[in-house]
Amino acid sequence: MAALNTFGARLSTAQIAAEMAASTSAKTAPDYRQLRTNNAARPCEPCGFTFVELLVVTALIGILMVLVTPAFTGLKSAGDVTNAADRIRDTLEQARNYAMANNTYVWVGFYEEAGSRPSATPTASPGTGRIVMSIVASKDGTTVYNPNSSSNPDPIDPTRLTQVGKLVKVENIHLPLFTVGSGTGDTFDTRPTLQFDPGGVGYNDSRFGEINLSGNQSAPTTNSQFPFPYPVGSPAPAAQYTFRKTLRFSPRGECSINSTYKMRRVAEIGLQPARGNFADVNNRNVVAIQFSGIGGNFKIYRR
Repeated sequence: MAALNTFGARLSTAQIAAEMAASTSAKTAPDYRQLRTNNAARPCEPCGFTFVELLVVTALIGILMVLVTPAFTGLKSAGDVTNAADRIRDTLEQARNYAMANNTYVWVGFYEEAGSRPSATPTASPGTGRIVMSIVASKDGTTVYNPNSSSNPDPIDPTRLTQVGKLVKVENIHLPLFTVGSGTGDTFDTRPTLQFDPGGVGYNDSRFGEINLSGNQSAPTTNSQFPFPYPVGSPAPAAQYTFRKTLRFSPRGECSINSTYKMRRVAEIGLQPARGNFADVNNRNVVAIQFSGIGGNFKIYRR
């Protein structure tokens, strides 16, 4: 039986079904304007970290810092020693090149002072932690000092020397005396051994330092019989440093160490990390710089 519409016309069954579907769709379709209004009126829910979560994250960061700090400290000390070795090698090479280029004798002096002392202080302060280096050359091409002198020490006349470059200062480094290498290999412990003469010339005539790893004081032979001051020139200025640990390069580039500057087959400079005024004796990041007397060749041995 057909139904009547508003105007009294009969509607077919298909038309009735279509109108009913349209009416249902209109009732269920969302009113987006109403939804927007409701969302705007609804308060925002809290977001971010809770206090407990922040505490957990902070604790994790603290634990990681404790675990990582020793590694960074080790890397820094290793970097300090490596940089010091490179700077000392460069200083020695500069001195050797100057000696050969100018056909004269050149000295490199080493002085260790307190690392806590301001680096710009013009006067020396013996101690541990900072290495100071100075290069000087003979003005007239002679050895300057008297090799037959009976005085010890017998300082070199500063008016007969000329300064080569500025002072070089290396921080956080100590000059130790290491156990002599075995001479059986090419590592730190097996590096070439230092010269030892049965006639009484010991290992210390081929190296210099302040205190070895066991805490024993270095032998007197690690000091030069012929020290020189800083600054030098004529007229002689007031000395700020006196370098008693010295190397000398001849016009041929030959290298001698301390004492009466007798030729040594191998000479050595040891380097050890330092913190403030103290040597880090437990740190294994150490370096030995060796150089041959005749050829003046340098090699760095790292542990």
